[in-house]
Amino acid sequence: MLEYGFFLFAVTSLFTLIDPIGAAPVFVAYTDRYDTPDVNRIARKATISATILLLLFAGLGDLIFSIYHITIHAFRITGGVIFFRLGLNMLESLPSRTKSTPKEEAEALTKDDIAVTPLGIPLIAGPGAITSVMILAGQAETAARKGLLTLAILVTLLATYFILRGADVMMKKLGTTGSRVIQRIMGLLLMVIAMQFFIDGITPVLKEVMTGVINGMP
Repeated sequence: MLEYGFFLFAVTSLFTLIDPIGAAPVFVAYTDRYDTPDVNRIARKATISATILLLLFAGLGDLIFSIYHITIHAFRITGGVIFFRLGLNMLESLPSRTKSTPKEEAEALTKDDIAVTPLGIPLIAGPGAITSVMILAGQAETAARKGLLTLAILVTLLATYFILRGADVMMKKLGTTGSRVIQRIMGLLLMVIAMQFFIDGITPVLKEVMTGVINGMP
């Protein structure tokens, strides 16, 4: 049951952070001049590039922690702050500044291949998703959990691929109001996840501080 809960939490966290439904309007805007086969190719290449990046950070999470002497608690606290800000922006239907900059968007319009950047990175695999993967990798202490994290990344990115493939049809059916309602719901969920990350990170730190204070008392 614990392993199942970890997998469900990983999928929920990644799906909410990647927010493929919220990314759908951006994807449609970038691909509106392409025909259907090209749109499908771009969606496939974008999700593959994002998958490779997230799997890379999932595999190198422990190494990065050890090289820079970063604790998982510090990463959880930082991730919680970042995720809360992203969730608040989603709740207010504001564009996220961690996705892409105006300069990146303008540059992308001059490229023939926009799949890798900005669609794959950072639209799909943005700083929030990368941070989440590294935090989850720090929690995956067993081989089973590492496998479940890999599976969670693959499942989430596969769902993202199909959502982006049907983004044009989905946007026509949902409309602006429908997409914003879903975005706000996911924003609220992301804020809850952010608070849980923050609590999980700050609790051990406070315990260590309190233990030090108690031990130092005469």
